[in-house]
Amino acid sequence: MTLDARLVVARPAFTLDVALRVAPGEVVALLGPNGAGKTTALRALAGLTPMSGGRISLRGRPLHTLPAEGRPIGMVFQDYLLFPHLSALDNVAFGPRCQGVPRAEARRAAAVLLERVGLADRAAARPRELSGGQAQRVALARALAVRPELLLLDEPLAALDAHTRLEIRSQLRRHLADFDGATVLVTHDPLDAMVLADRLIVIEGGAVVQQGTPAEVARRPRTDYVARLVGLNLYRGVADGSRVTVGELALHTCEQLEGPAFVAFPPAAVALYRSRPDGSPRNLWQARIEGIERHGDNVRVHLDGPVTAFADITPAAVADLDLSAGQRIWVSVKATETHAYAA
Repeated sequence: MTLDARLVVARPAFTLDVALRVAPGEVVALLGPNGAGKTTALRALAGLTPMSGGRISLRGRPLHTLPAEGRPIGMVFQDYLLFPHLSALDNVAFGPRCQGVPRAEARRAAAVLLERVGLADRAAARPRELSGGQAQRVALARALAVRPELLLLDEPLAALDAHTRLEIRSQLRRHLADFDGATVLVTHDPLDAMVLADRLIVIEGGAVVQQGTPAEVARRPRTDYVARLVGLNLYRGVADGSRVTVGELALHTCEQLEGPAFVAFPPAAVALYRSRPDGSPRNLWQARIEGIERHGDNVRVHLDGPVTAFADITPAAVADLDLSAGQRIWVSVKATETHAYAA
């Protein structure tokens, strides 16, 4: 049930051109900023958005020539779109009934799926009587009820509060692991993508800018957007041995490279000083503090200088250094925490 597709959707001010391949049992997440084309790609796969070109094949059979209702696809929409007048059981049974399955048989299959997602006791409930997490699980059961070869999920956790999201994310991962078809997930949340997906495809401006396993993408981001997602300072420069020149700044790294390169380091690796530190660290420059904000249990300092950077330090360090916006400060990063890779 391998999915092999090239999706081309041309609009006056935007063109999506994305190729993707998803193996049976694999979960691939389309990740990217708002307006990148993620949902357009998902809707093109489902047949809900007409394509300007390209192709879609599943198990070697063309899908792009079929109408939406003729594609072996199950879809979970961002707002779930459960039928408000039907019970949870009848919502799940709706797809099989449309496929011609007798009512009693469709309801029996729906009951099995509701039990599988832990909602056997809510079979008679209408959507308005369900919590957000329960509605999401009913929507997933409804998508699986048609026995799809391809499962599409559009921001399936976006409508949930933070506490419910944590629980449902874990449950969704288990359900996806049991699905033997191809799964494509759209999300803007990096944690959802990292937890749920086997592989990430990052889309910006309608094109693929990076792909790989979550660990590969997190370890070696290739755009500012991806670097922000995974919490790294990222720069592009030219490597000469263990040194990467970024503009006027030379950064010493752990790696030996030659030619165009990316160099990255985490905000937690950045140290700040009111005066030039002793010992002359290898990566040292002056910068201006552009802003200071809370960031989890720490404080994030926005720095502007030869390069822009983020530094994560403790509230105690902010007080000790008496930091404020507009202040000039010395910035240091250990070479052992600065990593380079080919651009």
